[in-house]
Amino acid sequence: MKNIDQILNAQLNEIKEQGTYKDERIIETAQEAQISVKGKTVLNFCANNYLGLANNSEIKKAAVDAIQEWGFGLGSVRFICGTQTIHKQLEDSVSKFLGKDDTILYSSCFDANGGFFETILSDKDAVFSDELNHASIIDGVRLCKAQKHRYKNCDMNDLEKKLNQSSARIKLIVTDGVFSMDGTIAPVDEIVKLAKKYDALVMVDDCHATGFIGENGKGSGEFYNVLDKVDIISSTFGKALGGASGGFVSASKNIIDTLRQKSRPYLFSNSLAPTLVVACLKALEIINSNKNLLKQLQQNTLFFREQIKEIGYEIKGDSHPIVPIMIYDAKKAVALSEMLLEKNIYVIPFSFPVVPKDQARIRVQLSSIHSREQLVYAVDTFKDCGKALNII
Repeated sequence: MKNIDQILNAQLNEIKEQGTYKDERIIETAQEAQISVKGKTVLNFCANNYLGLANNSEIKKAAVDAIQEWGFGLGSVRFICGTQTIHKQLEDSVSKFLGKDDTILYSSCFDANGGFFETILSDKDAVFSDELNHASIIDGVRLCKAQKHRYKNCDMNDLEKKLNQSSARIKLIVTDGVFSMDGTIAPVDEIVKLAKKYDALVMVDDCHATGFIGENGKGSGEFYNVLDKVDIISSTFGKALGGASGGFVSASKNIIDTLRQKSRPYLFSNSLAPTLVVACLKALEIINSNKNLLKQLQQNTLFFREQIKEIGYEIKGDSHPIVPIMIYDAKKAVALSEMLLEKNIYVIPFSFPVVPKDQARIRVQLSSIHSREQLVYAVDTFKDCGKALNII
C-alpha cells in the first residue's frame, strides 16, 4: 500500500507542477446563470445548461409529482422489473423527436456509447472514428472486435481513403455531432454522402447538439438537413434536456432490439429513476413548444462570439454556444480563470490531457437564460483580466 501511495503521489505532484491539476469548485446553489461559489454570487459560464432548463419550475414540478406517483427508484434493471410505462413513453417521445424507429435508454451517454459497438459489430466489420471523438466513443470502440480506423478531424478526404480501402461486411462511421472542446459542428452532410457512396452506416453522438442545434433543436443532422440519413444517434439528457443524467440511442428497430438483448451497460445497470424519466419528458415537451429558448440562445451566442473577438481573443468554432477562448499556455489559462472568479465570472480552464498539449483554453458556454447585461459584464471582465495577464 505504501508503494502505490508513493507512485500516485509522485504522479499527482507532476500534474500540479505542469499546471494541469483540476480542482473541483463547490457550487452551493441550484444550477442557474447566477450561482453561489465560496459564499459569493458569480455568473456561470461553464455549464451545459444551454436552454436554462436545469432549474426550470415546470420540470421541477414534474419531477416532484413523479416521485409521488412512480416512486423514488426501481431497484432493478429493465428486463427484470425495471420498465414502467413512463420509460416506454420517454423512448417513444425521443424516437418521434428524432424521426427514428425506436430508442433505448441508458444511465448515461457514456454507457450508451460504451455498450453500442461491441454489441453491433464483429471482427468482420469496421468502424471509422473521428480522431477527436469523445472518450466514450473511444472506449466503446476499444471494446469491440471490429477493424478500427481513425480518420483526421472532419477530414473527408482521409475518411474516404479509409472507406475505399475497406472490404468489411458492415462499415460504420462514427462522429461527434459537435466537438465540445472546439465548439465546431461536424460535417454530417458530407459524411452521409460518403456513407451512401461506400454503403456505410452513420452514427452521430449529439450530446452537445440535442435540443438546441438545428431549426427545431433536433441536432447536427437537422442543422445540415440530413437527419433522416443519420442511421444512429446517441445523446444525453444531461445537457440541454434538463441537465440531469441519462442517455439514449435512437436507430432502427432491429438495432435497438439487438441492444436490448445484448448491450451490457443496459442489461446490467439499474433503470433510469422515475423522477428523471418524467422530468425528461417535460423537458422535451418544453423544447417542442417553446422556440423562444432556442432563439435567445442563438442571439446570446452571436453577441458573445462577436464581442470576445473584437476585444482581441482568438476563439474556435463558428455558431455554437461553446466558445473556446484560446490561451495555449496551461498556467496562464489557470491564472485567467482564477482572476475571473475573483471578479465573479465562473469559467474553467482546459488543458492536457483534456485537450492537446499547448492548446489550453477557457471554454465559455452560453445559455438562453444569460441576460445581455451579464454578457456585457463578462466581455468587459475578460478584457480587463486578459490585459492584466498580457494575454491580449
